[in-house]
Amino acid sequence: MRSNRTNPYPAKALGFWLTLSIHGDAFRADPRAYLTALWWRLRRKRVRSRGQFAQLFNHSRRIYDLWILREQRIAIEVCKDFVEPVILALIDASAGQEALEQTLQNLSAEGVQALSFGKGGFPTLVEMTKQIDWRSHPWLMPMSAGDKIAPGAAAAYRASISQSEATIIYADDDLLNQAGRRIAPHFKPDWNSELFRYFDYLSGACIIRASREEMEMVAERDEWANCLVAQRIGKGRPLHIKQMLHHRQMRPLPKVPATPDCLVKNLPPVTVIVPTRNRVDLLATCLAGITATDYPNMEVIVVDNDSDDPNTLSFLNRLDPRTHRVLRHEGVFNYSAINNLAARHASGQLLCLLNNDIEVIEPKWMSTMAVQAVRDDVGAVGARLLYPDGRIQHAGVVIGMGNAAGHAHRFLDPNEEGYFRRHALPQFTSAVTGACLLVQRDRFFAVGGLDERNFPVAFNDVDLCMRLNQRGWQSLYEPRATLIHHESVSRGLDRDPIGAARFAGELTALKKLWKADEVVDPFHHPELTRASESFLLRL
Repeated sequence: MRSNRTNPYPAKALGFWLTLSIHGDAFRADPRAYLTALWWRLRRKRVRSRGQFAQLFNHSRRIYDLWILREQRIAIEVCKDFVEPVILALIDASAGQEALEQTLQNLSAEGVQALSFGKGGFPTLVEMTKQIDWRSHPWLMPMSAGDKIAPGAAAAYRASISQSEATIIYADDDLLNQAGRRIAPHFKPDWNSELFRYFDYLSGACIIRASREEMEMVAERDEWANCLVAQRIGKGRPLHIKQMLHHRQMRPLPKVPATPDCLVKNLPPVTVIVPTRNRVDLLATCLAGITATDYPNMEVIVVDNDSDDPNTLSFLNRLDPRTHRVLRHEGVFNYSAINNLAARHASGQLLCLLNNDIEVIEPKWMSTMAVQAVRDDVGAVGARLLYPDGRIQHAGVVIGMGNAAGHAHRFLDPNEEGYFRRHALPQFTSAVTGACLLVQRDRFFAVGGLDERNFPVAFNDVDLCMRLNQRGWQSLYEPRATLIHHESVSRGLDRDPIGAARFAGELTALKKLWKADEVVDPFHHPELTRASESFLLRL
């Protein structure tokens, strides 16, 4: 009698072969880096090893094949009293009859109704809108001929409908190449309205609850799905299903915005706070950049933390008191206490926390950030910071990276594609770096300023941003404001025993207060590795 059980060995053998192939691809891409990662693994430095291996493994085109092999079937639980909603696919048939048939067969197997529109004998979208039975209150699923949905996708959507009041529900997607192979996975963030302004990551991989009137308003537009999504956004926060439910022929590309030529006038006064200790060369460059900044009303407060270099002290004494105030903060370096001191003396409506090793490279950076900082829904605004060699040092902060908090897209060349150009798009983030951070003064004090006790040096910016987020003032990354950061040049790195012990205490506080070693950042994804600051697939 033949067994109905699936033989596990072919899948195991394929997984073993793919794993070996990925290691081989990684080794060929960079033998030295591969052996270094292996050495750290043997020394049980797991986080460091995983981060380095993640970079290497993602050189292999087979890595997503292995993820697909390990992909679990979608488990669905639906309430017994739940009335199954109608999901209606609206298919653009432009790709041709053969592609359309493939999509229709796929949808039929999933129990999804479908209507097609387009040229060549198909009704127009306007005509098709009249064919929809609006009495059934359907959920609309925009698709293109050749697109497919995953097994269980319709059930996953229906389950989410039963458990949420959202009127837009979206999922992750990948692309199908000409051979039908799945490539280019997009593991998406939870709803990010700022990112959506520049990157439509919903349309074509979502379902939308819309009325006949709303559909008729957009039916004559080329980007009708995007317009329909935009209409519904104001009526409720879209819900994200963190599952790969859509396999697409194509997807919209990100639209990188240019730096605004004409910025809002009457921006509020800003107080720039610059902590410093010695290193007059860095401080002079920083202050010269502030002076050259095109902003109507700025005051600068320099907080000196026990400088003993004669040249630095002479430079501070020569600063014009009409434009620069110098405050003294004696004792052990405490970044939080230094900035809180200056904030209490500040007259500006906006506070700009700025490291003394920041180099200004264009004059509109402050106004670009200020336009964002005065918004009702925004807390801390962070700039894009580059290393002196031009690679990215900061493009937003992701909670949980390295089981703490990491700088997104670090070491990426700004001209590279990266992860869907995220490093080049304004977007909400969980936190931004205090090396260049702009925030309304009233909001800074409303959450208690920087935490001098738990975070004297590290993670104080992350903690501040998280407390602002809790009040509804979300952190925002603004890449159109770009500066150079000579990271930790003035202070050096905390490699001495005292510094290491202090950092360990700050890391413990971060994990205790914000569960940084447990949570998944809502603007990241559980299928992206926490071990790397690049957005790489987790295995």
